[in-house]
Amino acid sequence: MTNLNHLGAQLHQALTDKKPLAPLTEQFPELTVAEAYQIQLAMLQPRLDAGQTVIGKKIGVTSQVVMNMLGVDQPDFGHLLSGMLVNDGAALACADFIAPKAEGEIAFVLKEDLIGPGITVADVLRATAYVMPCFEIVDSRIKDWKIKIQDTVADNASAAAFVLGDGVADPRDIDLACVGMTLEKNGEIVATGAGAAALGHPANAVVWLANTLGQLGIALKKGEVILSGSLAAMVPVQPGDQLRMSLGGIGSASIRFV
Repeated sequence: MTNLNHLGAQLHQALTDKKPLAPLTEQFPELTVAEAYQIQLAMLQPRLDAGQTVIGKKIGVTSQVVMNMLGVDQPDFGHLLSGMLVNDGAALACADFIAPKAEGEIAFVLKEDLIGPGITVADVLRATAYVMPCFEIVDSRIKDWKIKIQDTVADNASAAAFVLGDGVADPRDIDLACVGMTLEKNGEIVATGAGAAALGHPANAVVWLANTLGQLGIALKKGEVILSGSLAAMVPVQPGDQLRMSLGGIGSASIRFV
């Protein structure tokens, strides 16, 4: 087995150069998910060394369809860095990515720490200051998105950028499982979904994350942003595309690509 830190450095270089790697699971079929998370941390380290900070987490693989595709029975997570946050309505250059796609999600902003294990949905709702509409821009540093779970975990759960929208809601005042999401590209509806697409209820995804990290002695911190998982299929983007997503009773977010 090759050095895990070396693989992390290779993924960081792929991100920097916009030149994807062959799937790690093809090069190293014995790679475990636990080792992939070690690679993830090594991939992030150069950006942390350069002054970026961790401002939250993203949860991926929250739909049964994607779990089946990747052959797993639970989600994964990645880290959100300060350099990934983009203003609502901003323009992103496609040249800054390899093969970007957009996902509509519900973002949780915490007002208290969440320290697992033993966290429940009630705990998550109590610890959440508010929820917001969110676009996550995912990208794969693995060539042609040919990923298994180990590949995407190592690649920081395919995280690239995220946009927080124009509205907030108290999660105790709204049934997040029933919140409808509409995603438009260039004025046409290209995806629809509901909060229930994320593990039945988006708070379930945050419960999973808090308890998974808690077993490692890691807390979700006050002020962190937690992206709870895509509510519909990923939408490929190219220069000239304008995207808008709306969450019923919460608000909207928009982004454009140049």
